Amino acid sequence: MSETLDNGFTSIAANPRGRVRLRTLVLTRWVAVAGQATALLVVNFVLGFELPIVAAMIAVGASALVNLWAALRRPPTARLDDREARLYLGFDLLQLGVLLYLTGGLNNPFAILVLAPVTVSATVLSRRSTIALSVLAVAIVVILAFFHLPLPWPDADFDLEPLFILGLAMALALSAVFIALYVFSVAEEARRRSDALSATQMALAREQRVSALGTLAAAAAHGLGSPLGTIAVIAKEIARDLPPDSPLREDVDLLLSQSNRCREILAGLAARPEETGGDPFARLPLPALVEAAAAPHRTARVRLLIDDAADGGGTLLSDSVPPGDAPIVARSPEILHGLGNLLENAFQFAASEVRVVIRWDERYITIMILDDGPGFDPGLIDRLGEPYLSGGIQDRDGKVIHMGLGVFIAQTLLERTGAALRFRNRVGGGAEVKASWRREALEVEPTEI
Repeated sequence: MSETLDNGFTSIAANPRGRVRLRTLVLTRWVAVAGQATALLVVNFVLGFELPIVAAMIAVGASALVNLWAALRRPPTARLDDREARLYLGFDLLQLGVLLYLTGGLNNPFAILVLAPVTVSATVLSRRSTIALSVLAVAIVVILAFFHLPLPWPDADFDLEPLFILGLAMALALSAVFIALYVFSVAEEARRRSDALSATQMALAREQRVSALGTLAAAAAHGLGSPLGTIAVIAKEIARDLPPDSPLREDVDLLLSQSNRCREILAGLAARPEETGGDPFARLPLPALVEAAAAPHRTARVRLLIDDAADGGGTLLSDSVPPGDAPIVARSPEILHGLGNLLENAFQFAASEVRVVIRWDERYITIMILDDGPGFDPGLIDRLGEPYLSGGIQDRDGKVIHMGLGVFIAQTLLERTGAALRFRNRVGGGAEVKASWRREALEVEPTEI
């Protein structure tokens, strides 16, 4: 048994990388311009260190001009694509490199700021942009280690050891690479989980809409039944009083037939929620809930067996499950869709049979879904429940099914109801998914609904 993304939610587009608001970059650069100008002026005129102040202020002014050009060229609410944001951050790196060259290179403690654009890129831009900016940052650090104007120390004879400068250059270069890798991985995982949670919300919303439509159909059928009955009675009385050769006879007969047709349609709508589980507030025995979750995914090729009993025994059932003393549970969209996802995977990869074992005692309720298929990929079984796993498995038709999102959706929805899930391969072959609840978390009393 494995996981497929062919569940109606594979078309959810992840948030595109590099969609950064122009206002964010502009405000950040204004802060940098103000900080750079203040530091240069204080060091040069207040502390009395002679810096190439004209050249340094030209570099700061260039950054301010670029900021003004960017702010006037496009509205502040505009979003930059990945390439544009990369160019903006690349300029910031180059401008900072020029300032550091003029003010002592790596002797300047502000050299650590070279890591800032790399960190921003790793957070919001693509892997390609982050690698490009990391390479640029490392190149700037290496150049500044060997080429820079002297920093005006109070002691004219003071100079940092070349070995220290080399170590600092290596530390900054390695930090740029480490930050790029680490921050990018964390941000990417957060993005993937956010996208998967969005897919989970969509799955739950769809299930709730189906339930709401079923309830609405039942209410409409109930509300319109009486008016249609009245119309039918009046039409019959008119038909009885009309002479056989009346020109209205045909119209009255048509009215009767159409009113009967409307009543048949409404009767079908009223019955449909009971058949498909459209009412989310309905209560039903646990085995019936499992059958309702499996119904949309059953195929003629694979047989569904439900082993339903209190802990310690049970009878294997195939087509219908008598309620017996099974726990009564609410037909919630979370359970229906969560179990439905797991059962859909089982049907897709089973050779001939899917078996659902339902057990309960005074404290716990357990549902185990077992199939006779190829089982989980051993390399991915410990990571099941993570969204968008890389890798996949071939189904019985040879189609490669990607892993991750469906299991994530199922696990997220079922955990909302208090379930704990476990995935493993069976000793004799096939896969097993076990979902366990505390009985009080799942069972409802008949008077509660």
